[in-house]
Amino acid sequence: MTRIKICGISREADTEYLNELCPDFTGFVFAKSSRRYVTPERALELSRLLRKEIIPVGVFVNSALDEIAEICRSGAIRAIQLHGNEDNEFISQLRSLTDLPIIQAFKIRGAEDIERADASTADHVLLDSGNGSGQRFDWSIINGIKRPYFLAGGLNSENVSAAVKAMHPFAVDVSSSVESDGFKDKSKIKEFIASVRKADERKD
Repeated sequence: MTRIKICGISREADTEYLNELCPDFTGFVFAKSSRRYVTPERALELSRLLRKEIIPVGVFVNSALDEIAEICRSGAIRAIQLHGNEDNEFISQLRSLTDLPIIQAFKIRGAEDIERADASTADHVLLDSGNGSGQRFDWSIINGIKRPYFLAGGLNSENVSAAVKAMHPFAVDVSSSVESDGFKDKSKIKEFIASVRKADERKD
């Protein structure tokens, strides 16, 4: 079954939506440049409200190792997502500080980016069109990837079913398309999850 990640939550209401709809992952954005930024303290508060089945992921963009490690130790997150220019050496150093699983994001523009993703030593890779752009990339570029992946970038309840049936990603990741006026929308999250589950039922 395709896993689902709802990224960029920031309110108690968001945790209530997710506890009812039960995606597999959610994301706390720790990049201060993002409008979805939450402080580590706020993330810890929200994490404590989530059902245990939902894995909170910390999204970092070129953060310092000690900053990431401190948030890991706080218990606010149970997985790490690297969305900057981090390399395998950075991942190696991070593993010496925490045993949480690591997801490395890649901006996909061509076949060379798929090769970079295959070479990553992270536990998982995430294939995206950019840093929260809400635009999809050319999915045909993914052909030939050698490892499971999170698919992100421009997904919504209308196109995610086709993506799941055609490419069988390990997980799908969504943020902006399940929002209204800049905040998570329960009905849109519900529609997105239903589209993924329906596609899973119809996969060959």
